[in-house]
Amino acid sequence: MALDNRVETRTKRGAIGRSWWSKELISTMEQVADKGRLTRGRAYARSGQVVSMRIEPGAAVGEVQGSQLRPFTATVTVRRLDDDAVEELIREVRASPGMLARLAAGALPEELGPSLLPRRAGELDFDCTCPDDGWPCKHAAAVAYLLAEHVDEKPLDVLTLRGVDLTTLIGGVDAAAPDTGDFYGEDTELPDLPAERFRPALEDLDPMLLRRALRAGGTDEAVVIRAMTDLEDLYRRMR
Repeated sequence: MALDNRVETRTKRGAIGRSWWSKELISTMEQVADKGRLTRGRAYARSGQVVSMRIEPGAAVGEVQGSQLRPFTATVTVRRLDDDAVEELIREVRASPGMLARLAAGALPEELGPSLLPRRAGELDFDCTCPDDGWPCKHAAAVAYLLAEHVDEKPLDVLTLRGVDLTTLIGGVDAAAPDTGDFYGEDTELPDLPAERFRPALEDLDPMLLRRALRAGGTDEAVVIRAMTDLEDLYRRMR
């Protein structure tokens, strides 16, 4: 699936990625890749250097504008699950009441993390048509960060990265599911709805601007800190 041209991150400062899945993807990447190159890649992602990006089975492929006239093609490869791993995934979904319904509704349960997330360097790879032989180069790192943020909006694309088709997964679960006599699922005990993660407005704003405004009036630093704390408390009360 192709994403809009001139892709760039929504977050312009701080950490990229808000959901559990995107944070875990970034954490895995930062454990196996060079930190300096990731920093440069994050800057590229935020400045709109990625011209386009698409998600396909086993990979995220992006066109990234570098120093040359034509953009480079950068690829983040995620090893596809083999047949045995897919069968294990099907058994895991079958064993969890309500998980199939959550998948069909577009949610990706965190319980599937150990089965779906790449955890080792051998499951994650970077490639690019640029002459930089670093691992990853800044172009591939930029695609990786945009991939993580994309997962915030479309978590089921993690299945695509692992080479798992949702229709096949659902079909496998349905075919293997025992006949319980409860065709409509009236006796199925559904899990509690996930709690919405509270995010103070101050985290989405630039606190330095407020600090500068307070300091401009000669406000003592202790008062500035107390004001920031009070504001965060007020935002929490208003949620």
